[in-house]
Amino acid sequence: MSLRTIVKVSNVTNLSDARYCAGMGVEFIGFSIDETDPQHLDLKKSQEIRSWLAGVQIVAETRADTPGNVLEKLRDYAPDLVQTNQADWLPWLKMELGKPLILSIEANQDADNIAELMHKNADYVQYFLLQSESNLTLDGDWPDFLQQLAAQFPILLGFGINADTISDLLASTSLSGIALSGNTEIRPGYSEFGNLMDVLEALEEMG
Repeated sequence: MSLRTIVKVSNVTNLSDARYCAGMGVEFIGFSIDETDPQHLDLKKSQEIRSWLAGVQIVAETRADTPGNVLEKLRDYAPDLVQTNQADWLPWLKMELGKPLILSIEANQDADNIAELMHKNADYVQYFLLQSESNLTLDGDWPDFLQQLAAQFPILLGFGINADTISDLLASTSLSGIALSGNTEIRPGYSEFGNLMDVLEALEEMG
């Protein structure tokens, strides 16, 4: 299966999502390693899910605000990449782990702050993940600003994405890829894929 662009699916918590995403050609599947996160995936379950997957890279996702035992956890989970929202951690993580890094950046802040974060940390990361907890839409100044950023930095876009607009979005920007979120299982083995399925199927048709 081939998709039009690189896709990362975050917060995967169940085998249904993981196998579906891998089968559709998703490049990266992310697990939250933070125990305080409602979508946390414990080590045993992450290992069980990984045993069913092939051809997909695993991203350990953390939003912890202090290092604590994060490094030990990352070594236990043994991901292919690490995602953090703590820019100050990047040099340390790069030195300690030697793995590709993703810096997640909240898009609902001053544009100059976003650009500065990317300029300062470009040497440490493989991708910048632009996401929005307030569900920003891609209107106003955002399309032009996004293209300016994407022309300079490797960006995965994690907001304002739907099946109806994904074709125009990819045609009008030089994004490295997009980021979607996993779903909660209705019951074991059954998941309501919703927007995830719609976007992936749209990308498959474009491929």
